Amino acid sequence: MKLLWIKTDFLHPTNRGGQIRTLEMLRRLHRRHEVHYLALDDGTQPEGPARAAEYCRYFESVPHHAPPKRSLAFAGQVAAGLVSSLPVAVSRWRSQAMRQRIEEMSQREKYDAIVCDFLFPAPNVPNLERAVLFQHNVEAMIWQRHAEHGATPFHRAYFQLQARRMAAYEGQVCRTVRRVVAVSANDARVMEREYGIAEVGDVPTGVDVDFFAPPETAEAKADLVFLGSMDWMPNIDGATWFTAEVLPLLRLRHPDCSVAIVGRKPTAAVTALAGKDPRIHVTGTVPDVRPWLHGSKVSIVPLRVGGGTRLKIYEAMAAGVPVVSTAIGAEGLDVTDGETIRLGDSAAAFAEACADLLDNAPARRRMAEDARSMVAERYSWEAVTDVFERYLWS
Repeated sequence: MKLLWIKTDFLHPTNRGGQIRTLEMLRRLHRRHEVHYLALDDGTQPEGPARAAEYCRYFESVPHHAPPKRSLAFAGQVAAGLVSSLPVAVSRWRSQAMRQRIEEMSQREKYDAIVCDFLFPAPNVPNLERAVLFQHNVEAMIWQRHAEHGATPFHRAYFQLQARRMAAYEGQVCRTVRRVVAVSANDARVMEREYGIAEVGDVPTGVDVDFFAPPETAEAKADLVFLGSMDWMPNIDGATWFTAEVLPLLRLRHPDCSVAIVGRKPTAAVTALAGKDPRIHVTGTVPDVRPWLHGSKVSIVPLRVGGGTRLKIYEAMAAGVPVVSTAIGAEGLDVTDGETIRLGDSAAAFAEACADLLDNAPARRRMAEDARSMVAERYSWEAVTDVFERYLWS
């Protein structure tokens, strides 16, 4: 099979869940098929194009600059989003140059399958009806949840506007493409219901169990660890909510409880959390998350906003670290509350779940062992890629 894979970025440095999922699957598809990869590139991450040969036979980059969030240029995009019919999260990746390149490559190469990875490159795909949309999130659902948790009436109104526009655009694309593939059965059913499409495929979340295997000993890092890209709004909201509302309740039982917030590009708001509390450590980008997982007692996923599936949960399980999450944080995953994970949606319930595990080392070990066994048996990347490959042929 000759495959064209279209994305808004390259896959290195690999520091986001969507990148990890795509990279692991493409490495395996690359062994079996001829993969051509096309991505936007602002020139700031030379490692991306330099390592593309790890997962494709041929690649091209299209110069494109999307203004960083919290910049004046991005503020201009947000303002323009008040009147544009296209959601800002999509319009900032629109590129006529990429659209033209896809058209040229498609005519020349006669691809057997075209994959639009995430919704965001979709405006650049001239032949969407031929494409498979690999949808890592239900994007409109994320924006709707932002609207529900917005900090001010202005934020809630703007997020609601973007949610409506995202739902309209996402639905249009889903109804146009040849097939939609979601990353959980839950997301697939939501898209079928909300967008009037039938038979949305879904692939499970995978994990490299051997890579994350716990060592014999590990240097203690923190009681709790929260992993994730700290420039992504759901993670920013989760970190803020946890430290403001959950942690004070948890410290009634564990006064010295320490927290490590580990992930790329923490915003000023996230960085400020460490300045307010010496037992909160914000790392920024780290070369390897495993020491932080292995050096913590519990992995937390305090998400109130989000979609898709959470690679960080299966990674923590593979690392032998018990997980406490909200229901939204674990949405779409094969987990059982009280057996392979603890779930809590209110601040009090989340704090209690963390405290119970911190109090009870044998319970932590039992949950960690059960969860690690579960992901090892069911969720290898090889199996995930096999499922996705079948959708490419259908």
